Amino acid sequence: MDSGIKVIVEKCIGCGLCIKACPYAAIQLVEKKAVINEKCTLCGACIDACKKYKAIVITRRTFKGQKIESYKGICVYAEHRHGKLSSVVPEIIGVARKLKNDLDVPVSAILLGHNIKPLADELISFGVDKVYYIDNEAIGDFAEDVQAKCVADILIEIKPEIFLGGGTVIGRSLLPTVAAQLLTGLTADCTELSMDTSERLLKQTRPAFGGNIMATILCKNHRPQMATVRHKVMKAAEKIPGYEGTAIEMSHITIPQSQIEVLEFVEEQTDTVNLAEADIIVTGGRGIRDAKNFKLINDLAKALGGAVGASRAAVDADWIAYSHQVGQTGKTVNPKIYIACGVSGAIQHLAGMKSSDIIVAINSDPNAPIFDVAHYGIVGDLFEIIPEMIKQITSK
Repeated sequence: MDSGIKVIVEKCIGCGLCIKACPYAAIQLVEKKAVINEKCTLCGACIDACKKYKAIVITRRTFKGQKIESYKGICVYAEHRHGKLSSVVPEIIGVARKLKNDLDVPVSAILLGHNIKPLADELISFGVDKVYYIDNEAIGDFAEDVQAKCVADILIEIKPEIFLGGGTVIGRSLLPTVAAQLLTGLTADCTELSMDTSERLLKQTRPAFGGNIMATILCKNHRPQMATVRHKVMKAAEKIPGYEGTAIEMSHITIPQSQIEVLEFVEEQTDTVNLAEADIIVTGGRGIRDAKNFKLINDLAKALGGAVGASRAAVDADWIAYSHQVGQTGKTVNPKIYIACGVSGAIQHLAGMKSSDIIVAINSDPNAPIFDVAHYGIVGDLFEIIPEMIKQITSK
């Protein structure tokens, strides 16, 4: 039964109690009968107000549990761009291989696109047992509606118990659409995945309430169990020389007509390297004081051959674009060297960078929380320290 709300006209006496109870001004009286408009959110406040007369009813759509014992295996979505696998894909395969050891099942991948057979071979080299692919020009670079339907159709056919994707712009858009089509659950932006082997349940852990707690989510009654994995959190799989797998073309899958027209992909222009891929990141925080002072951060990053990051405070102040934000609500990074300049070290920021190999903190406050995770700390004025660092680096 579809979800919805209905007024039983025969029972409504036009008392107006539901109007007073509705927080969204979604009810009005028309000819002494309650009428509900499009502002309704199905919150149920009117139901409580109308307990005496029971003139308003809400029906909610529910789903029966699936025959979960018929689902086996682990599958990953192989995102790619310009002929190369996304860097998050080996990370997803890495965690899939760990789960494979717990469940003793094969790892498969879904690959969609045009002229993609070399990518199928590369996926197998990472330890993927089967690659289900559709090689067709009609799929395009990325039309979400087409790919979501193709992915859902393949999943219905192969029935994996787990399906994983990257917590990227594409993954965060595609996988929820697939989950909705399959009537299953999805946990987004996971930082840890493990198995309850006795129940074959995927324990999907992600930060919640602004990063203040870690929530572990289970999908008990529906399959596949779906999750997106936060980039740069899981250890990437290494290639296995000579690994043997199978590439299976799914040419029988019908490719729908896309309702989306992709006009152009415009890559962000930056003077430094990509933040998510950088080995060195220089981040500016509230201590930078002004947008113009990010030139110091940019100059240090360029001198080191690194990328520019920013704290949420700096982004919220419009000193730099959101694409540079590191932290719980930004990017998770894992560089070899992370230099935090004027960053206090709020827990939300630490969640996005604390796995860096070496953390250097520059802050005038000796009690700043950033020093609790820093390997090297410099207490002082960053406007004096950073120019000296640039001078020392560029003079060599």
